[in-house]
This record gives sequence, structure tokens and C-alpha cells, in this order.
Amino acid sequence: QVQLVESGGGLVQPGGSLRLSCTASGRIASINTMDWYRQAPGKQREFVASLSSGGSTNYAESVKGRFTISRDNAKNTVYLQMNSLKPEDTAVYYCNANLVRSDTWPRIISPYWGQGTQVTVSS
Repeated sequence: QVQLVESGGGLVQPGGSLRLSCTASGRIASINTMDWYRQAPGKQREFVASLSSGGSTNYAESVKGRFTISRDNAKNTVYLQMNSLKPEDTAVYYCNANLVRSDTWPRIISPYWGQGTQVTVSS
């Protein structure tokens, strides 16, 4: 069994900062990319940022220069540092990990999702 748990969401004023965390646990052989997505009310889930096991990053244009993704491979944890937050950043933020389980065969990469954490940017 594999579980992803996010934390760090909350209410923040425009211009403020938040740091999200997501930890993967369970029978994990290896983790490829770890990503963040978000879904605002009435909108489709959208990509925010990704980080490969090799350190390559990718960001949505809307967050470039404001958000930073990082990870601690030893802890199977990915972070999202969000600065200069705007009201349009308000959404539920989801963590995704593309990983290989250690208890299944063949060893294939599959996506796993966290339950989401709410981020609200409002004055």
C-alpha cells in the first residue's frame, strides 16, 4: 500500500507565502517525478510544478518566479514554496508521485495522488 499526505495549506493574505509538503509512504521501491497540481472551484485540475528524481524542474507559466519545488529523496517528500501569492492561486493543491511499488510485479511506474490541501489567498 502507498499513501501520499499533504500539509501546509491555509489562509494567507495576498503577497504572503506558504510552504506545502507532501510525503509518500508505504511499499515504495523508487520514485520518479513528484508533482504539484491544483484545482480551483469550477475549474479543471491544472499542473503547477514538477521535479524529477534527477533534479529537473518544470513550472506552469502562471507560477514561474513565485513558486519553488524541491524534494528530500531520503524522506520521500516534496515541497512547494509559494511566495507573492495572489487570489487566483486559491485552490486545492494536490501532490502526485509517479513511483514503483516494491510489492508488485512487474515493476511499473504508476501515479499516486494525495488527498489535497486547501490554499486560500484573501484579504
